[in-house]
This record gives sequence, structure tokens and C-alpha cells, in this order.
Amino acid sequence: MIQNPILRGFNPDASIIRVEDDYYIATSTFEWFPGVLIHHSKDLMNWRPLTRPLDRVSQLDLRGVPSSGGIWAPSLSYDKGTYYLCFTNVVGRKGVYKDLHNYIVTASSIEGPWSEPIYLNSSGFDHCLFHDTDGRKYLFNMQWDFRKNKNRFAGIIMQEFCPKEGKLIGEIKLITEGTDLGVTEGPMVYKKDGYYYLLVAEGGTGPMHAATLMRSTSVVGPYEVDPDYPMITTRNTPDHPLQNAGHGSLVETQLGDWYMVFICSRPLPDGNKLSPLGRETSLQKVTWTPEGWLQLAAGGKQPQLHIPETELTPHPFDPDPIRDDFDEGKLSVHWHTLRVPADESWLSLSERPGYLRLKGRESLTSLHHQSLVARRIQSFTCEIVTCVAYEPQAFTQMAGLVFYYDESDHYYLRISHDDQVGKHLAIIVSDQGQYDELDTYVPVPEGQVYLKAAMTFDKIQFFYCLDGQSWQPIGLTLYSGNLADSYQSKLSFTGAFVGLCAQDLRGTRLHADFDFFDYMELDA
Repeated sequence: MIQNPILRGFNPDASIIRVEDDYYIATSTFEWFPGVLIHHSKDLMNWRPLTRPLDRVSQLDLRGVPSSGGIWAPSLSYDKGTYYLCFTNVVGRKGVYKDLHNYIVTASSIEGPWSEPIYLNSSGFDHCLFHDTDGRKYLFNMQWDFRKNKNRFAGIIMQEFCPKEGKLIGEIKLITEGTDLGVTEGPMVYKKDGYYYLLVAEGGTGPMHAATLMRSTSVVGPYEVDPDYPMITTRNTPDHPLQNAGHGSLVETQLGDWYMVFICSRPLPDGNKLSPLGRETSLQKVTWTPEGWLQLAAGGKQPQLHIPETELTPHPFDPDPIRDDFDEGKLSVHWHTLRVPADESWLSLSERPGYLRLKGRESLTSLHHQSLVARRIQSFTCEIVTCVAYEPQAFTQMAGLVFYYDESDHYYLRISHDDQVGKHLAIIVSDQGQYDELDTYVPVPEGQVYLKAAMTFDKIQFFYCLDGQSWQPIGLTLYSGNLADSYQSKLSFTGAFVGLCAQDLRGTRLHADFDFFDYMELDA
């Protein structure tokens, strides 16, 4: 059996394609750099993170973008030897406006190099490029309307794209205003048996989320709605283990079977409906009805936690190692940085071989130049261990291990310096932007310090030691639900990360050297 989610942890807005015998899924990365994460599979069952195509500032400038801004809902496609990746960079998302810009990049190989971006439009997010059988190409995206007493999600629009001119051409056409579920977004377009099929997300990305199918005999519409819509949702099953199901993308296997990937969230079991792992990607088999509509192969509207294995030849990948020794010349595909690329000005794997050196820069609330490198948390039960050599001289210098949702919500076990205590360990808590320090300051001597964190569903506990064996807990048990996108009803879209960071608020860039990083999942 296949256990959902197939892409665990923060991996939302999946766009799936097949190229011959290979399957690729692109997911959103928001303010994390490099932009867009592409996973690879040969059997739809086993997946590996493969590449991050937007890896330079000339393609993607995230400096100053708000948290949960940046990359929204990338769309991956392929036509005649070329891969196309559409992506949105949301540079402003507060209030009634959405300041955003839509682009497209191309490559002859999925692993790149990817081109410089072509600007498309700024009318709304979630755009996809459809390659018609006559050679013409069309861009679809939702349209945003900020005006008073208007539907903010103002329907799906389309316009032709001319590759030779590198721009959109012709008339902009509104092809659907969606259904009564509202919040119509995330268009994906497919062609089969004389119909153009439009798959959209509806209901918003929370508990009312859904996916709805429409069709037309013409690419420009009109599009009729599946009379049995939506195709998938958990809006009426609040106790389902895969909540917030919607925003789908379809693929046909080389054997003629059809599958859909979609967003879902797994809440903590404490009843608060919070999902610190973020929005994840799951898989369902779908079948065509005699009337030419899609339905879940298992029947009903709700996704399955376990589905039968595909009939494709199994192709497992080697498991990721628990330890990153920082012996390679570059960071692994699991690591992301905040808003800016990793470069030698603040992150080095060569200045002290075998160590990750971070040079302290701005605070954990900065939207510009943080020295933070982190990876997704993908299991409710995991342990993280690191060892750091760091000799701060002032309270403005800090380094350590951080659980990070955004600048407002994070937990930070850091080494710093105090005029009376000297070098010490303490925990910083930011709860909805409210700064606090847990009471205990623990003095530590010069030399390396081992740091550990254990997450067990809703609980996070930090530990420390000097020898790598004699662990001592530090601070109170912390609530992992603070690291969820709906914590205190805030509207955010990412997921919890854990990683390493350094700050130097004096501006002298004092460095911290991390010997290794262990990430061990105790239960999927």
C-alpha cells in the first residue's frame, strides 16, 4: 500500500507531470531559497527531492518579501523537449491588495540549468501554461479583485502566450467565475477525448478546501461544471486524518491509469486542528466515468490515507542519511535559506573543512539578510542534534538551533554572552511576535557545545551537553502547534523548519562553526 502523504512536511500546491517513464512534482517554497522544489519518481510511490530550479537572484529576488509571500503555486509542464516552469513571486500580501508578478522559465533538462525568467503578468496568482495539440500555448491564472463589495477571487482568466515573442498576446478572456464553493484558484488544464478539462481549487486552503472539475469543447470556453462537484474534499469530515484536501493536479501513467496529487494537512492529535508540518502532498487514483468526468477510484469525495500500489515497476531510492557531516562542497537538496542564496559572504563549507560556518548577520525577525539554514520537519516525532563551536563576546552575538515558522513564531536554543553569566545557553521564544526568554541561563565553558531537540507530536524539548552523551534538558516543554499556519487564526501557508543560525547585531559577523547536523525521524 501507498501511505499518504507521499511528500511529507511543507510541500504544497503540487504540480505533476510525466515525461516518458519519469514523474516530477513541483511544490511551493514561499520565502525559502532556492525557489521551487522538484521531486522525482519512477513509480508514483517512491519520491526523492531532486532539484531547486530558481537558484540565483537574477531569477528570484525574495529580499523583503513578507512571510508566506514569495513563490506561490508553481506549475510544471513539458512540450517537445522543453520543460516549462511557471511561478509567482508575491512581494506584498497584506490588506486588500496582492502585489505579485508571474514569470516563466525553461530548461532542456529537469535538473537545469533553467533560463532567466520571462515576465508574464501581475493580474493574479496560480498560473499554468497549457500546450495545445495545434502548437499554440495559453496561460491561465486566477484574477484578483481588490474592490469593495467584489469577489476577491474574481474567476479564471486566460491569454495566449507566444514563445517567439516571449510575451502574452491577444485578448484576455474570463472563462469561469467558479462555483458556489468560492475562492476559485489553482487552474490546471488538460485535453482528452475532444474536451478541455479545467481542474480548479476552491473553498480556500483551509477546512473548506476542495478540487472541482470543469470542461469545454473549446479552450476558451464556456466551461461546464461537473454536476457531481467537488471531486475531492474533507469539508464535511472534520475528523478525517487528511484535512484541507484540495488543489489537485492530474497525470496519466504510461499504462493508461490516471492519478491526482493534491494538498492536505495532518493535524496534531490534541484536537486543536493545528498542522505544524504544513500543507503536504498526497496521491489518489482517479477514474473516468462513462459521462466523461473524473471520480476518485475508491468512490466518494474523501481521500484515502492508504491506497493500492500502482502497477508501475517499483523504483525505490536510497534513504537519506541521518547525519550531514558538511563534508561536501555544497549543501544538500534538503537545505533552504531565508530569502537570499547561500554564498561565501555568510555561509562557508570550505573555510573550516568538515564544518558549516555561519557568519552572524541580522536577527530572526529580519526580512532581508538572515544567516539561517534549515530543512523541513517531515515527521511528528523526530530528533535533531548538532555540535557548535562558538565564542560570543557580547549579548548581541548568538548562534544555535532553531525551530522556525516565521519571524513571529519560533523557538531558539542559542549560545550567547551575558555580562554577569558569561557564555551561556538560553531559549528565546517568539509567540505571535511577542519576544520572551525562558528563565534559565545555563553557563557553558569555552569550546564546543552539543545541542539537541526532540519533537513528539505537540511537544518540543531542548537538551544540551558538553560530551555528546550526558544530555540535560533545558527549558520548559514547548508547544509545536505554535509553528502551524493557522495558529491563532493567522493566515499563513508554509510549515515548520528546523535549522542552524547565527546573529551578530554589532555587525562584526562573528562566526559559528557547526560540526554536523542529525535529523532522525522516529515515526513517519
